[in-house]
Amino acid sequence: MNGGMEQDVDPIRPGAAAEAGRTPGVLQVLPHLAAGGVQRGTVEIARALVNAGWRAIVASEGGPGVAALEAVGGTHLTLPVARKNPLTMWRNADQLARLIERQGVDIVHARSRAPAWSAAIAARRTGRRFVTTFHGTYGHANALKRQYNAVMTRADAVIAISEHIARHMQAIYGTPRDRIRVIHRGVDLDLFDPAQADGPRVAVLRAAWDVPDGVPVIMLPGRVTRWKGQHVLIDALARLDRRDFCCLLVGDDQGRDGYRADLDAAISRYGLGDVVRLTGPCDDMPAAYRLADLVVSASTDPEAFGRVAIEAQAMGRPVIATDHGGARETVVEGETGWLVPPGDEDALAEALKNLWCPENVLRPIGDAGIAHARARFTIDKMCAETMAVYQELLAKTEQ
Repeated sequence: MNGGMEQDVDPIRPGAAAEAGRTPGVLQVLPHLAAGGVQRGTVEIARALVNAGWRAIVASEGGPGVAALEAVGGTHLTLPVARKNPLTMWRNADQLARLIERQGVDIVHARSRAPAWSAAIAARRTGRRFVTTFHGTYGHANALKRQYNAVMTRADAVIAISEHIARHMQAIYGTPRDRIRVIHRGVDLDLFDPAQADGPRVAVLRAAWDVPDGVPVIMLPGRVTRWKGQHVLIDALARLDRRDFCCLLVGDDQGRDGYRADLDAAISRYGLGDVVRLTGPCDDMPAAYRLADLVVSASTDPEAFGRVAIEAQAMGRPVIATDHGGARETVVEGETGWLVPPGDEDALAEALKNLWCPENVLRPIGDAGIAHARARFTIDKMCAETMAVYQELLAKTEQ
C-alpha cells in the first residue's frame, strides 16, 4: 500500500544531528491538543526541550493547546493522526517520515495508539529512536484490541505513568521490564501553590457554589462519569449520622444526562439536597482545593495515575482515595490521607469521619501532603526524567 510514496523519503542516518552540529529534535505525536492531562504533559515536555536547547515539534489534529505549545517555543504540524482508518494512518506515516526528514527529528515520541501506528512506521523508515507513553490500561477484552494496543509497547523505551501501568504492560502484553521507564505525572507547583490560592479566589467560589461559612467541605473533583464514583460518595454520605458539612462534586458531565439524573435522584432520595452541590466545571482548581477541607477520589476503576490526589496534596488537603491503581503510589496511608476499598460505601463513610478530627490532626496530614507532592510529583521531575530517556536513546543512536 502506497509503496511508491515510501521511496520518496530520504532517511537521515541515526546520529546525523550530532554530526551536523545542530540541536537534537523530538517529535511528539498525539491525537489533538485540547484539554486534558496528555495534552498538558505534551506542552510541558515541549517547554523542557526548548529550555534545554533542543527543538520541540508536535504533530496532532490541533486544538486550543497549539497556542500554549507555540508560546513555549514549540512547533506544531496539523495532521489527521487521531483517525483509525488504515489508509489514513499509512498516509500519516508518509507525512511524518517527511516531517522527520525536513525537521531533522532524532526521536519520535507517540502518546496515543492511533498516532503510534503511524509514528512507529515513520520512525522505522527513517531509522529514528521510537518512544511511547502508556497513559492508561485501554480496553483489552479481546485479542484484536490487545493487538491494536500493543503498538504502545513496541518502542525502544516505553514510559509508564505509574508502577500500576508498568505491571499492567508486563501482565497483558509481556513487555520486558528493562524497556519500561516509570515516570509519574507531575503537578505544576507554581499553579498549585497554597500561598497563591487563598483569600479572594476562594471567596469567589464559596459565593458561586453557595457554600455556607463554618461547615467543613468535602470535594470530589473529576468528570461526572460513573467510574469516577460520585454515586459511591453520595451513598457514603447518606451513611453519616450528621449533616453539618457541604459536599461539592466538581466537574463537567459532558452530556451524560442519564448519570447526572441518577445522582440527582440519589441526592433527593437521601435528603442530601441541602448539603450536596454538583457545581459543573471549575476554571480555578487551586482555589477549589483550598475551599475544601477533605478531597475524595472514589474511582471504581483503577486510575492509571490519578492527578486529583496529587493536586489536592500539593494544596495541603488530606485525601481519601480508593485502594487500587495509581492511588497506591500517590497517597501515603495515614500520613497524607487514607485508602479505602473501591465501591465500599461503608469504608468511605468511616474515612469521611476524619473530616471532624481536630485541626491539630488534619493540618499535619495536609502539610505532609505538600511535602510529599513537592518531593515526588512535580513537573520538573517528570520533565527531567523524560529528558533522561531521550538522552539515553540519543546516546545509543550515536554509538
